[in-house]
Amino acid sequence: MKRQFWLASGLTLAVAAGLTAVATTAEAAAGCRVAYTVTSQWQGGFGADVTITNLGDPLTGWQLSWTYAAGQTVTQLWNGTVTQSGSQVTVTNAAYNGGVATGGTASFGLNGSWTSSNPAPAGFTLNGVACTGSTAPTTPATTAPTTPATSAPTTTPATSAPPTSAPSTFANPVVWQDFADGDIIRVGDVYYYSASTMHYSPGAPILRSYDLVNWEYAGHSVPRLDFDSNAYDLNGGRAYVKGIWASAFNYRPASSTYYWLGCTEFNRTYVYTSTSIGSGWSKKARINKCYYDAGLLFDNDTPYVAYGNSTISVAQLSGDLTSEVRSQTVYTTPSSIGTLEGSRMYKRGNYYYIWLTRPANGQYVLRSTSPWGPYEQRQVLLNLPGPISGGGVPHQGGLVQTQNGDWWYMAFTDAYPGGRMPTLAPITWSSDGWPVLQTVNGRWGASYPRPNLPWHPLASMTGSDSFTAGTLGPQWEWNHNPDTSKFSVGNGLRLSTATVTSDLYNARNTLTRRIQGPSSTATIQLDYAGMANGDRAGLAMLRDQSAWIGIRKDNGATRVSMTSGLTMSTSGWTTTGTGAEQAGATVSGGRIWLRVSANIQPGSGRTATFSYSTDGSTFTSLGPAFTLNNDWQFFMGYRFGVFNYATTALGGSVTVNQFVVS
Repeated sequence: MKRQFWLASGLTLAVAAGLTAVATTAEAAAGCRVAYTVTSQWQGGFGADVTITNLGDPLTGWQLSWTYAAGQTVTQLWNGTVTQSGSQVTVTNAAYNGGVATGGTASFGLNGSWTSSNPAPAGFTLNGVACTGSTAPTTPATTAPTTPATSAPTTTPATSAPPTSAPSTFANPVVWQDFADGDIIRVGDVYYYSASTMHYSPGAPILRSYDLVNWEYAGHSVPRLDFDSNAYDLNGGRAYVKGIWASAFNYRPASSTYYWLGCTEFNRTYVYTSTSIGSGWSKKARINKCYYDAGLLFDNDTPYVAYGNSTISVAQLSGDLTSEVRSQTVYTTPSSIGTLEGSRMYKRGNYYYIWLTRPANGQYVLRSTSPWGPYEQRQVLLNLPGPISGGGVPHQGGLVQTQNGDWWYMAFTDAYPGGRMPTLAPITWSSDGWPVLQTVNGRWGASYPRPNLPWHPLASMTGSDSFTAGTLGPQWEWNHNPDTSKFSVGNGLRLSTATVTSDLYNARNTLTRRIQGPSSTATIQLDYAGMANGDRAGLAMLRDQSAWIGIRKDNGATRVSMTSGLTMSTSGWTTTGTGAEQAGATVSGGRIWLRVSANIQPGSGRTATFSYSTDGSTFTSLGPAFTLNNDWQFFMGYRFGVFNYATTALGGSVTVNQFVVS
């Protein structure tokens, strides 16, 4: 759906609002100014930026409230959290922007919906006090850095940025979501991180950052798993734990083009390209050879690929990356090391480097003055304690040099049941040209000094989605390729049944979202009035051992059910259990809120709990806690999954009006 933006900007309301600091003396005078700017408007919807200027004493936290005169509704918000009751809206600061100095500002943005008109609010209150506009501060005014205005995202609703006065350190993992086998690059002042996704579609997600610490979803390199097999469509087969493994991602300055390259099923390699991170990706080539765990280097515009398991090879590709020019083995891993894989290839000065992992507890590097060798070898780390309590040794990943000349290593840390989490550490170089990992007290640091890089406001990797845009945002991935005729977005997420089955693992169009660690909660608002007899729809904890809460419709009656016992074998990932109801209750009315709260801290015995609500505010627990499987063999961690499938006949549908991860 293409929106017509008939009001781009210019509707700004500036008001002075009385201000009481959360922690100030009783006699402190106060004041503030609020700028409410409608940044874009279309039929039924709008975006707005709001900036609070503190004219009073310093704040340690704030709540801004206003009333919408025409019944507008906030559907998405970033740089804060929002509650709305009728026309009354209250926004509370995020964890990083609660402190506002005298003369300083705090900003947030929102998307909203409207019906007959969209007037700006007539006034605001901050921390419960209305504005007078004439009160002066009692302490000397100081000016805090101003948060730049941000443009509203379409389907990623919240933003997460460092404070305007950033802390001096950062904590690992920098992303507590499942993004494994990463390749990391810098293009100008922007950093991109690409990860593996196995059987999820679209594949090869791309994250974006400006400071290596704060990241946002940016796109996918593989729009659809077009890998010459119907199994990726859940049509006559399944592709669980196949598809996109460790792959290569890089940027070619000569043509201003991004490249993704990956081997599937050990026998063929695909190349995808685009001139834009967030769109335009398409398949360029299939090469009938497996460049296993490949790393891609453009050396004076000549493309080289390092690849292999134990036997490490280098290939030179044709200029258009559609065929091989030359390849040869450059290193054979000695038995004293075991296995090396996960190649990344770099050039620094006169040396070529191949960065290699010893799964799952070591990292090594090869070095040569020629891409064809001979290569020397050094150990970078082995059995190094990691930064996540209960997690594994950071390894694999890649290196990146900042625009300031510093080097950083982004690895991942095994942290099941959640998956493998991106983990950052600084790299220095020895006097004789070898990379040296910087540790803290003999381990990978739980925190380090922040990179010397500017921050930039980013879209949050959690938050709320009301599915009002015409396309899904990059935070979403389907379990296998979807049947595009059986879903739509724009007025909620409408899922028509696409498969007749009793097995969730065989059902098409299950939409997934990564779980935020160490624990988080997903809530969906589900309209189930259109379900047909035999249909099952709801919210799952999805992995090789799964459970769900949802609606069962049978013989014209609907009940909310907590179901567990969905299992796969580790041999071929065939279904060994389709689940059984553990608890249920009769419901009616056509609308329900379903909730899953998940603890994905690494280790055994972690659980998820399920609950439901018929009014959106009071939730009732349903069923026993579900124990999560923390084995690694499935590779991907647990995800939240929204599903709707038929057990009798196609024709039913549900609509998800909101999905919130908090």
